[in-house]
Amino acid sequence: MDSLGAARSEQYATIILLAAVSGLRCSELLALRVNDLDFSASIIRVDEASDQRSAGSIGQCKNAAAYRYVVLLDAEGRKAMQVLRRFVGNTSDPNMLVFRSKRGGPLLETTILNQGLHPALKALGLERGGMHAFRRGCNRRWELAGINPAVIRQQMGHSSATMTRLYTGEIPPEDVASAFSMKFGSQIVVLENMENEAAA
Repeated sequence: MDSLGAARSEQYATIILLAAVSGLRCSELLALRVNDLDFSASIIRVDEASDQRSAGSIGQCKNAAAYRYVVLLDAEGRKAMQVLRRFVGNTSDPNMLVFRSKRGGPLLETTILNQGLHPALKALGLERGGMHAFRRGCNRRWELAGINPAVIRQQMGHSSATMTRLYTGEIPPEDVASAFSMKFGSQIVVLENMENEAAA
């Protein structure tokens, strides 16, 4: 993203970071206004969405459940809010879009992908993907952290538990092992030793 200039690179990097830690839809990210951000409570209000089919015009959210407050109190969320606070700076207009074009209008997801994300993924040797992958990744991170499914559903703005379950894929073996280790710790070793002694 170096060829984009410092301001645009910072904007894209901030969008991608926030997408990864908040689970916000890209259309929600691109409709955020300064007054939607509560830095003291580490909360983002979602009450609008950007319609990417009509030049990014700002309007209603996807569904009733999409109107929500997203609380970012984990370490990753707090860090992203610090970055976001620096990015926003001392903006005097509370209704200003957080992520905007040079003319102050809404950004387009295709522009972010073509100018920022896809070149970055290529440079890193990673498979090409879209912004929605960050939403799925955030859902998985919260799931593996043991967050209550009802809380995840609310944070994600899903209309049903069924939709949230669709975001669950196969959990890698190393994550399964880590989850058991965190939950049971040395108990697993003790039980194995007891079983071995009983078998001997």
